[in-house]
Amino acid sequence: MVRRERVEHGKEILLDRPTEEDKKDPERLTQTYLEQVNVNQSFRKLAVFFSSVRYLHIVPQLVREPDRSVGRANDPFGSDFLEQVAKTPERTRRARLRLIQQALRIALPQLESIELTRDARGTPHLRGKYQHWRPQGAWQTEEQFSDGTLRLMGLLWGVLDKAGPLLLEEPELSLHPGIVRSLPQMLARVQRRTGRQIFLSTHSPELLCDDGIGLDEVLMLSPTPNGTEISSAGSHDDIRNLLDKGVPLGEAVIPNTNPRDAVQLAVFDKV
Repeated sequence: MVRRERVEHGKEILLDRPTEEDKKDPERLTQTYLEQVNVNQSFRKLAVFFSSVRYLHIVPQLVREPDRSVGRANDPFGSDFLEQVAKTPERTRRARLRLIQQALRIALPQLESIELTRDARGTPHLRGKYQHWRPQGAWQTEEQFSDGTLRLMGLLWGVLDKAGPLLLEEPELSLHPGIVRSLPQMLARVQRRTGRQIFLSTHSPELLCDDGIGLDEVLMLSPTPNGTEISSAGSHDDIRNLLDKGVPLGEAVIPNTNPRDAVQLAVFDKV
């Protein structure tokens, strides 16, 4: 049930629920005005923006074995990732895969090309050509790709979409720390082509080691008795003092988000 729904534009109130009609018919409060096209006309741009936000957390096992998933379209966990690639117009698909291959050079210098193929049943597959001791190189499909390679391919494909904000959860998973340090630059290079806004959530100090990350770009999510508290890293004097003394950004920020009693996990069997 909708307890309250309010939309403001500047000083103008466009919507303030519950209305008198809602009070007379409580069944109306089972839906928001935001999701109903017949009543959200005055602020539909806001609804369209919210619907453009996408969450992405690629699970390599689902990419390799899509039958494990429920088969949703635009699955944030990647079960239909290969289908998304296959449905993209060929010219656009080739351009994107070429850009992804170029971006992956840091992590996979032996990767020469990426292309989409289909097997005898028509099922799409991604395959990459690697430099090899054989003159013609060696081809691998998504079944042979490492978890980190598959995750990077999926994340970069998502970044190349010219859509709304993209939320990437822990993109450092399955990646070497040296590669994780290069992720911000890698994503920034791809993002400049689309203008898509990207948010990353991370527990990795290495991801914050990039000198191009500004203190005002880091938001800390800290557990408190009343829920998670969000604050700008730049608003903490202790973090600024550590940075002034040469402490890397990741080492200055991450400890401030630790749960207060996390050390007690070491003695859980004695509780």
